[in-house]
Amino acid sequence: MTSGPDHSPFASAFSGEGPRTGVVLSHGFTGSPHGLRAWATAFAAAGFAVRMPLLPGHGTTWQDLARTRWQQWHGALDDAFLELDAECDQVFAAGLSMGGALALRIAATRPAAGVLLVNPGLVIDDPRAPLAGILKLVLKSTPSIGSDILKPGVDEGAYARTPVAAAHELNKMFRDTVRLLPRVTAPVQVYRSTVDHVVSDASMDVLRRGLTHAPLEVVRLENSYHVATLDNDADRIFEGSVAFIQRVVQGGAAAAAGPPGPAAPGQEAVSEQA
Repeated sequence: MTSGPDHSPFASAFSGEGPRTGVVLSHGFTGSPHGLRAWATAFAAAGFAVRMPLLPGHGTTWQDLARTRWQQWHGALDDAFLELDAECDQVFAAGLSMGGALALRIAATRPAAGVLLVNPGLVIDDPRAPLAGILKLVLKSTPSIGSDILKPGVDEGAYARTPVAAAHELNKMFRDTVRLLPRVTAPVQVYRSTVDHVVSDASMDVLRRGLTHAPLEVVRLENSYHVATLDNDADRIFEGSVAFIQRVVQGGAAAAAGPPGPAAPGQEAVSEQA
């Protein structure tokens, strides 16, 4: 008998050597910490202090999510960042999908040391998105966007329905986050699946244009779909993101990108999967 998804938050104390380093993680829209638990565990195993909250409206029912506002999602991650910031020398922000946008918000508004993103969302491509504020009055939910995973038999544990009211909040949060991107100065590493049925390349285009003052490294994932932290490239993400943090801590932002060479602010280094 298999157990269901674990939606509970994750927390781990610093256990490494050298500067006290923390990582705050955010799961995606309609998802929960279940989708990132192995990533959080990898950070904890490396000795970093870790906080991964369950965002308001998630891990219960889609009806609960429909009653939340995007500021509540940001507030939960911001509180987790501040908790780590009080006990660590530096804190990194990480996230999947919508969680990537929230991590970028943290980097734009707090002194984050670096940002780690997996298939970050910044744009909703659905043509109905601009009308969601009206549609929510007559259409309560749409089919799930969860569990876009190439690896057979893996379930993200996301909601079976997507609340339209929450999608309206997500769209507002994305627009506000794009406005903040030029404020990000910490190095950013993105793991981007070449096939993603949830977030299109429009989000990456917006990210590239917006990060005018931050070095950007994009690592291509050829063997995973959207929820890559539960997919075939998961170990590569975990190992690479730990190495990214170690490079930033040891050598500073200028050495953060590593091979194939650091990208200057406003430029991009691209790493292809071997």
